[in-house]
Amino acid sequence: MKVVQFAKFGVPHKVARCVDVDDVGAPGVGEVVIEIEAFPINPADLLTIQGRYAVRPKLPAMLGAEGVGRITAAGKKVKGVKTGDRVINLGRDNWVQKCRVKHEQVIKVPGNSDVLQFAMLKVNPATALLLLRNYVTLKAGDWVIQNAANSGVGTNLIRLAKAKGIRTANVVRREELIEPLKAIGADVVVVAGKGMIDRVLEQTGNAGIRLAIDAVAGEASMELASCLGDGGTVVNYGVLSGKPCMITAHQTVFRGITLTGFWLAKFLTTTPREEIEAVYAELLDLVRKGILRVEVEATYGIEDIQEALDHAAREGRSGKILVTPNGPVS
Repeated sequence: MKVVQFAKFGVPHKVARCVDVDDVGAPGVGEVVIEIEAFPINPADLLTIQGRYAVRPKLPAMLGAEGVGRITAAGKKVKGVKTGDRVINLGRDNWVQKCRVKHEQVIKVPGNSDVLQFAMLKVNPATALLLLRNYVTLKAGDWVIQNAANSGVGTNLIRLAKAKGIRTANVVRREELIEPLKAIGADVVVVAGKGMIDRVLEQTGNAGIRLAIDAVAGEASMELASCLGDGGTVVNYGVLSGKPCMITAHQTVFRGITLTGFWLAKFLTTTPREEIEAVYAELLDLVRKGILRVEVEATYGIEDIQEALDHAAREGRSGKILVTPNGPVS
C-alpha cells in the first residue's frame, strides 16, 4: 500500500515522498482497519515536516493530523462501529491508503454526506469551537477578534460565531479576502499592517473586546492584545510567523491582558471520551445543517503528494488542499 513518508526535515514538497510499504494486515482484538478516503494538508503537517512543530517524530516518519475513511475490517471486541462505517481517525497517521487502529480512536460519521468536509472535521472545526467557548464566556452581541481569519480555523470560527450571534473582527493579509469573509458572516475584516489596530477599534466601536484568537504569534500577538479591552484574553494556537508570542509588560501588568495557548492534541489526549464524542456530535450536526463548511481549492492523488504539498504552501489560496489516496471521491 502507499503512504506519505519523509526521511529528513525540510521543505515539505522536497522531502516528503509517496512510498510503498507492507499492508497493515488483519485487525487484532479491539482494532479496525480503515481505508482512507480523503485527508487535508494542514499547517501543522507542514510544520511537522519542517521540524518546527511541537513534536519532532523519529525519522523516517509518516504523518497526517486528520482524515476520513471506511472501516474495511473489524477485530473481535470492537464496540460502537462495524465494517462499512465511515469514521474519522483521531490519530496522527492519516496520510496513508489504509491504517489499523484501536476502535476507541475513531469517531463514526454519516456515510452519505460530504466526504471532503468530514475529512476536515477533526482539527479546524473542533479547534474553532473550543477556542470560542473554553476561555471567555461570550454572549450574543459580544465581539471576538482573530488573525489568519481566512484559514480553516478562521472561517469555521466566523460561521460558529455568526450562528451564536457573536460578532467577529477579522485580520487578514490581503484586501481581496475582505468580501469573501463578509459573505460567510464576518462583521469586520481589516488588512494587517499600519493602522490595523485603529481600524479595528473604530469599526467595532471600541467595544472592549474580551477574546482574541491568534494563529500567527510574533508581533501579531501584541497587535491583537492592543485591540482588547482591559482584562481580555489572547489565545494562541499557531505559529505562522515562526516567532515566539510577543506581548508587552504594559499589556499584562497594567491592562490585565492574559496570554494563553491551545493545542488540540492535548485536548484529545487528556479529555474523557464522552466529552470528545459530545464535541464531535455537535460539530457533525453543524456540518449537516450547512453551518460549518470549509472551501476546497483542489484535490490530488497520493502519488502527487509533492505537488499537493507545494500547492498547500502557496499564499493566496482560496481553500484547502486535500488528497484522496484511494482515488477520487464523490
